[in-house]
Amino acid sequence: MNSELKRAETLYEAVNQLIRVHQFRDRESICCHNVSVAQCYALETLVKLGPLRLKSLADEMCLDKSTASRVVDALLRKGYALKTLDPLDQRAVQLSLTSEGHELYATIRKTLIDEEASMIADISPEVVDAALVLLGKLTVAARARLGT
Repeated sequence: MNSELKRAETLYEAVNQLIRVHQFRDRESICCHNVSVAQCYALETLVKLGPLRLKSLADEMCLDKSTASRVVDALLRKGYALKTLDPLDQRAVQLSLTSEGHELYATIRKTLIDEEASMIADISPEVVDAALVLLGKLTVAARARLGT
């Protein structure tokens, strides 16, 4: 195996392990607030992008529309999201967060950011900055391959 392929395999394993650990950590930190990880990701998307139609939310979350619909229905039932008429097309609805949805996301985000801060506390800023550049480039490349 050539060195570039070996490096790619090692990177795959490292990223895969990091994703798994984060998913378990996120599930523990998020689900105690009576929302699923997918519901929290929907909250995050609506916080970052503002009101969206269901199809746009589904696309942003890399979910099919029916799965996104179930996620949103749960947020609507729990009072974290609401449907309003789209100001650009009164026949369509868009999704937005209630103040409770914003507050919940802020609480969860603070917990997760505090956890990240403790994880990088003993790593030099230069290494963290290099990792951020690499992760950003990997995300762009992965999104390009997904067509998102």
